[in-house]
Amino acid sequence: MPPSNIRKSRRQRKRRGRGYLLGTLALIIIVAVGWYVYASAQSANAIVYAELNTSHGLIEVELYQKVAPRTVANFVRLAKEGFYDDLVWHRIATGFVIQTGDPLTKNGGGDRSAWGTGGSSQTVPLEIDGSLHNSASYLGMARGADRSSGSSQFYINLRDNTSLDGDYTVFGRVTSGMDFARAIGNLPVDTPPDGRPLDPLPFLISVTISNSP
Repeated sequence: MPPSNIRKSRRQRKRRGRGYLLGTLALIIIVAVGWYVYASAQSANAIVYAELNTSHGLIEVELYQKVAPRTVANFVRLAKEGFYDDLVWHRIATGFVIQTGDPLTKNGGGDRSAWGTGGSSQTVPLEIDGSLHNSASYLGMARGADRSSGSSQFYINLRDNTSLDGDYTVFGRVTSGMDFARAIGNLPVDTPPDGRPLDPLPFLISVTISNSP
């Protein structure tokens, strides 16, 4: 092969090599950007936010769907369906928890002796994560004797109740309005210190879900 042809062949190989290198770098960049966007979306979606509009003020919470996915999904679904509208905070355990989510308390009606026994048509399994505890301001899912009988009722811890850890799903935390939760927790009840509130009743008026605080 003439020297000129050899030089030409070498130049062509170099150009092809640079082309392959640039193509590989471009592919790596595209994959990296795609992964960053995906990871950012996953991180952003790890928390869902909710506003609990109560008769005593607005309680803002964050819900941890990454560690309690089925519990949070169930809560969000019920909220969007209006299930939680106009329900009573039917259980007030002074200095312990306040609890709501029983449809039998709708508008404060029904048989008050049955308050606390109702729920939604769907149950969710117990979801335990070692990073979440029943500390003050955290939300937990109430349940019956069956550990996987969580439904619609939930509670807000008024103090550190870590003795409940491992038995109840912790799925969120109050980020603003804890004073309102404590105000509800200080209302008079029929059988102190853990009972049903007396009139005027404290209400969970509505729950609004959003993807940003």
